[in-house]
Amino acid sequence: MPTYAVARLRDVTIGPDIVAYLERIDATLAPFGGRFVVHGGPYEVLEGEFSGDLVILSFHDRERARSWYASPAYREIKPLRTENSTSDVIFIDTVPDDHRATDVLG
Repeated sequence: MPTYAVARLRDVTIGPDIVAYLERIDATLAPFGGRFVVHGGPYEVLEGEFSGDLVILSFHDRERARSWYASPAYREIKPLRTENSTSDVIFIDTVPDDHRATDVLG
């Protein structure tokens, strides 16, 4: 089942470290089939409050997402992000095409 890595980044300090992170992250994703689905950009808040930038990466499955996050290549660049922003990061699986809202009840 496809898995998304979802990150909300706040208080990003744009500088040489973030630029280096952005220049290198694509190469860390490639061996695991990861790709950007959402990468910041303008958004519209309809309810509640939201701040920061949203990033969503797609992977074929949770194992590949975990392997990417734990890979030496990503571990090497991760501090470039974590030392220059505040982030919340999660993995979440998609649902089948026939999923209905009430499926979560059973």
